[in-house]
Amino acid sequence: MPLALSTTVWLFSAAGFISLTAFVGLILVPAMNSFGRWPEKMAAGFLSFFIFGILITIGVVGGLAYVFFSQDVTGIFPWSGQ
Repeated sequence: MPLALSTTVWLFSAAGFISLTAFVGLILVPAMNSFGRWPEKMAAGFLSFFIFGILITIGVVGGLAYVFFSQDVTGIFPWSGQ
C-alpha cells in the first residue's frame, strides 16, 4: 500500500525546498565565493546559516503567536468556506 501524503505536507515540502534553494543560490554561494581563504569561507557560511536560522525562528514564533492569539485560523485560507 503506497504512502499517501496530504496536500499540506506537499505544500510545506515545496515551500521548504524553494526557500532552501533560494537561500543557497542567493545568499550562501555568493557569500562563500566572495572570500579566498577557507577560514573566511567557513565564517561566511556559518554566519549565513546563523542568520537563516534566526529568520526561520522569527517566522515560526510569529506563526505560533498568530495561531495562539487569534483562536480562529479559518479566515487565512479563502477556500475554507466559512
